Amino acid sequence: MIKKIVSIVIPNWNGAGVITDCLTSIKKQSVKPHEIIVVDNGSIDDSAKIIKSKFPDVKLIQLEKNIGFAGGVNVGIKEAKGDYVFLLNND
Repeated sequence: MIKKIVSIVIPNWNGAGVITDCLTSIKKQSVKPHEIIVVDNGSIDDSAKIIKSKFPDVKLIQLEKNIGFAGGVNVGIKEAKGDYVFLLNND
């Protein structure tokens, strides 16, 4: 039986205060395998730095400007490799 893969797409904008808890919580889930894609909407805080240092297995897409929730998740969905896509807010 082929396992279905869930791609989790998380838009982020200046979420340094919540992104660690969000990604840590996902890592504790029992449903595996999955990929995690964070689309950073031009954050000016340390969000991207935190993700790169604490979660190197997370695919981080950094946008130069904030294109909003819909724009961010659409970028993430286009990159997703899973059979299913799960959209999640980081907070």
